[in-house]
Amino acid sequence: MTERAAGKYFEELIPGQIYRHGITRTVTETDNLMFSVLTHNCQPLHLDEEFAKKSIYGTRIVNSNFTLGLITGVAVHDMTLGTTMGNLGYEAIEFTKPVLLGDTLRSETEVISKRESKSRPDTGIVKFEHRGYNQRNEMVCRIVRTGLMLKLPAGA
Repeated sequence: MTERAAGKYFEELIPGQIYRHGITRTVTETDNLMFSVLTHNCQPLHLDEEFAKKSIYGTRIVNSNFTLGLITGVAVHDMTLGTTMGNLGYEAIEFTKPVLLGDTLRSETEVISKRESKSRPDTGIVKFEHRGYNQRNEMVCRIVRTGLMLKLPAGA
């Protein structure tokens, strides 16, 4: 008997269903610094407090690509771990509030739509909406993406 994947298979993903992910994460200065440096993003809004004090935010803000990666990454275990063939693309990415150092983020994923794959009979195409919130329950980002999801194995 094969081991069951942690993620959801195509048949288990129901449009309108919302998954609230249990993992929360306080974003640290180290997270922001390392991510910015590793991706060669030298934007002073992320790295230079004196520069950022003069910005509309009054302080450094977290690199938005870190936020994108965290919110979609947290969803992997609940949604796609072992059940996806890949990410097909992003339809929308919105950063609705800046993330500040010390903010604690949580996320949820809604299944927006799904359809059978026309070229791969063992897969389906699913559209997900990931939403990230800070500790004040303010939405900080919204991401719509499409994934190629495996169907349940025969006999499962």
